[in-house]
Amino acid sequence: MARPAADTGSLFGEDQPQPAGPTSARPAAGQPLAARMRPRRLAEIVGQTHIVGPGNLLPRLIASNRFGSLLFYGPPGCGKTSIAEVIARETGSRFVRLNAVLSNVAELREILAAARRQPEAATILFIDELHRFNKSQQDLLLPDVEEGNVRLIGATTHNPGFYVNPPLLSRSHLFRLEPLAAAEVATVLRQALGDTERGLGARGHPATDKVLHDLAVLCDGDLRRALNALEVIALSLPEAAEIGEPELELFARERRIRYDADEDEHYDTISAFIKSCRGSDPDAAMYWLAKMLAGGEDPRFIARRLVILASEDVGLADPQALPLTVAAHHACDFIGLPEAELTLAHATLYIATAPKSNSATLALAAAHQVLKQQPVQPVPLPLRDKGGAASKRVGHGQGYLYAHDYPENITGQAHLAQPLSLYTPKTAGWEAKIADRLARWAQLRSAGPGPRDPAARA
Repeated sequence: MARPAADTGSLFGEDQPQPAGPTSARPAAGQPLAARMRPRRLAEIVGQTHIVGPGNLLPRLIASNRFGSLLFYGPPGCGKTSIAEVIARETGSRFVRLNAVLSNVAELREILAAARRQPEAATILFIDELHRFNKSQQDLLLPDVEEGNVRLIGATTHNPGFYVNPPLLSRSHLFRLEPLAAAEVATVLRQALGDTERGLGARGHPATDKVLHDLAVLCDGDLRRALNALEVIALSLPEAAEIGEPELELFARERRIRYDADEDEHYDTISAFIKSCRGSDPDAAMYWLAKMLAGGEDPRFIARRLVILASEDVGLADPQALPLTVAAHHACDFIGLPEAELTLAHATLYIATAPKSNSATLALAAAHQVLKQQPVQPVPLPLRDKGGAASKRVGHGQGYLYAHDYPENITGQAHLAQPLSLYTPKTAGWEAKIADRLARWAQLRSAGPGPRDPAARA
């Protein structure tokens, strides 16, 4: 069986890297436009000035050629692979590329052994999608990374704190890359249209700055996606035909937003949704809801979060929030998409515009804290269950004052051996009435048990 191909020579030839320059490393004609237009020098990197700009750490490490392992973390198409290739070119290193999805332990062992046999080659091992390596594969890298037999450059779209083993993470410099700005992407698109060597210049397609900017916006800061989209649009037209608004509209119809279920984008977006609802911002809440639905999120997952918000953040300020969100969750089950989107919009707007109180959350946390820090209180005898002859003989239930026998159902009887103050009502919405009610009851309790209500049971 053929093994997935790995580049075990240099980036630019079998053993001898060629000098960087505008005509070196001529791309293959069959490569996608995004691959042909990769930067060849650090100065050609677009964006990421916080990493590659003058005076920053990475350019100094490259210039001195004294760096260990590097981790590049960022969204697709932001330049992780391009920077790795530029590092190899500018340091004259042997460049070995692996994709963690296609590789296996046997191949990795072979590459590491080859690097140990060629210490003079200064091997850079670039692993794309490093987060796909399991723990044992990542552990396999440690000895050679530690000894300097290879310099690892890992690229990942996932948070390294969750997906990269701590020992490997601690031995690496971590750089976070950001999505490219639309203006930066549009600049590269313009270069690709005019470049006759690597780009589409030979086809002679004109395009306005607005069309290129709009295409960049549609690609959400993903330069690779934008270049490949430009190539698809160009190849669908006759040579020299203008790339205009009609062609862009055709692409926009097939647009797919970047949303990785059960990965960083999933957690980041639901976090933004929750915080927008909690912050009483219905517009932001609806935007993040629409993004999740467009990205294929499970509507029941969103509905469950709304049920949690109803108790965690709305609480007693609007007691109707909980039954409404439970009903929304139930409706999502039996309606299904696309109609369930309306139900989720209804519940989202209700939660986002409801008065907020986290008093239930705080009261529960305070009760848990008391249980951890103080001795557990015994149940007072009057409150204990008096069922059974044995319980009655030891006095369970004796002295209990039945609340409904007293005015306003307040007896003044203590329900804890040591009184505690755990619940503090807030003043938003319905809970303001609760605060007034508790203040009144506190006055009644301070006066002690009053006379029994004449209308109470005999």
